[in-house]
Amino acid sequence: MARPLSFALALTLAAVTLAGCGHKKENVKAELAPPRITTIGINSYLWRAALDTLSFMPIAQVDSNGGVIVTDWYANPALPTDRMKVTVTILDQDLRADAVRVAAQRQVLQGGQWVDTPVQAATVQKLEDIILSKARDLRRGTAG
Repeated sequence: MARPLSFALALTLAAVTLAGCGHKKENVKAELAPPRITTIGINSYLWRAALDTLSFMPIAQVDSNGGVIVTDWYANPALPTDRMKVTVTILDQDLRADAVRVAAQRQVLQGGQWVDTPVQAATVQKLEDIILSKARDLRRGTAG
């Protein structure tokens, strides 16, 4: 029974869309959504800096509206028995130190199996610092 309802809904939407085709252009412009809806709800400098910082890693998921970037596992070719996965979350529209949060997971290969290993706190802090520094550079570069 779900299919006829979906089909009926699709027909209704199509009819409403076609019925609106006769409007003048002035009316259509007035009905457009405000541009704020299409902008991301996070700081764009932090977002671009985070993407740039993680560009060497395979990206598994990005959500610009929620401000989340999740990488896939990355192993440095110089050390293939050690791999990392990083999640960056942009928390605010302002460019502030507490507006970016990095979480990392690390695994090492032992006996043919990947085993979780603690990530040094300095690693996470360093990634946050790099993102903040790049974001500030981006802001300075476009402000002038």
